[in-house]
Amino acid sequence: MQTTTVGVPTSDGMADAYLVRPHGDGPFPATLMFMDAFGLRPRLAEMAEHLAARGYLVLVPNLFYRAGRAPLVDLSGLGDPTQRGALFEKLSPMIGALNRDTIARDTAAYLDFLAAQPGVAPGPVAITGYCMGGMNALRAIEAHPDRIAALASFHAGRVVTDAADSPHLRLGSVTGELYFGHADNDPSMTAEQIATLEKALDAAGVTYRSEVYTGAHHGFTQADTPMYDEQAAERHWAALFDLLDRTFRR
Repeated sequence: MQTTTVGVPTSDGMADAYLVRPHGDGPFPATLMFMDAFGLRPRLAEMAEHLAARGYLVLVPNLFYRAGRAPLVDLSGLGDPTQRGALFEKLSPMIGALNRDTIARDTAAYLDFLAAQPGVAPGPVAITGYCMGGMNALRAIEAHPDRIAALASFHAGRVVTDAADSPHLRLGSVTGELYFGHADNDPSMTAEQIATLEKALDAAGVTYRSEVYTGAHHGFTQADTPMYDEQAAERHWAALFDLLDRTFRR
């Protein structure tokens, strides 16, 4: 496979991104991967390559591109749980700068970029997201239901909030299938919030699966953090490939 760093033109500037292309000529189904708060780094490239090894062309954009190219913070202490607070203090303004409208505009640019790639299969793409990327991936499929056929969201936070534009309140536009893999005892997505999300999904008539990964912590897929859980991460790959392979009938 081939992994390159590319620039994606958007209405607000150039977004740097990983583009991972499988071996061969295609056509390859396309997948968007929305990063966690720590941004583009070797772990996300590795995860995208794992998808590409199964024949998917993957784009992993830097959602924080308005603040600069990745990496935007020093990630040398990412494996030290005592430094998480200091990291999030720097990242919080970038996380907060992303809203429903910016994600909708940016996603349109990412989808246009993918559609223009040689060897990409025509038609809708799939999207997967991690942590804050899971919440923003839900915003993306809500904004572009005709262009995104499926969503897989893992240990996402802030999917259910008290805000008027909370993602769980805008599910009525979604036509694709959704999968949610929640972390157990996650303060950013509590059992009460999960129940609220599932009630909203049912009311909207969305096809979905929502599962709690018992014993897994928020961030369980990220092998470069102390939250990594190998068993939960393997379960996430199985769920993700099940959704993708069915979506693209592979």
